[in-house]
Amino acid sequence: MATYLFTLLLFTVPFALDPIKEDRAPSFIFIIFCVTFVLPVLNIGLFRLLGTVKNFSMPTRGERVFPFIFISVLYCVVTYLFYSRLRISPNDNMFRFLLIVDLLVVVATLITFFYKISVHSLAMGGLIGILLPLNKAADSGVLFYPLLGVILLTGVVMAARLRLNAHTLREVLSGALVGFAVSFFSLGFLF
Repeated sequence: MATYLFTLLLFTVPFALDPIKEDRAPSFIFIIFCVTFVLPVLNIGLFRLLGTVKNFSMPTRGERVFPFIFISVLYCVVTYLFYSRLRISPNDNMFRFLLIVDLLVVVATLITFFYKISVHSLAMGGLIGILLPLNKAADSGVLFYPLLGVILLTGVVMAARLRLNAHTLREVLSGALVGFAVSFFSLGFLF
């Protein structure tokens, strides 16, 4: 979802990625893709090889804890590296969006200590929680149709999680609500 978010922002409201310049944006998107997709997949694969995770779907809450902790640390370290190495200021839009993504992952991890929540639903709800206020702030509602698409896709993802018996209705709905609330209020607080 982070890759989709930053790619969407690049093509619709590029000022949201300040200070990343348009010529450097593809490299930034590639780094985000590697950190938010490739490395977590490799992480889960490693935990599978080590026997910490018995199944890639991680059906029990207990199996999710260590991979989620590792992924949370990874996201936060990368955000810190953007801050320290690339001299990205906490006042930059891109840094603030990275913080919101980090917060979503950390909140999902903290909840996982006590309750199995649908992280897919949390991510989709988080995307809606970011795009909804951005659509209002963006010129000419440029994010309206992407927002509608994300809302529809959220329904598909939530239905798929239920159909696959990966989660209960309560886990799916709570994931979407938590993701939306964290993103929406974080966006309001940081911007």
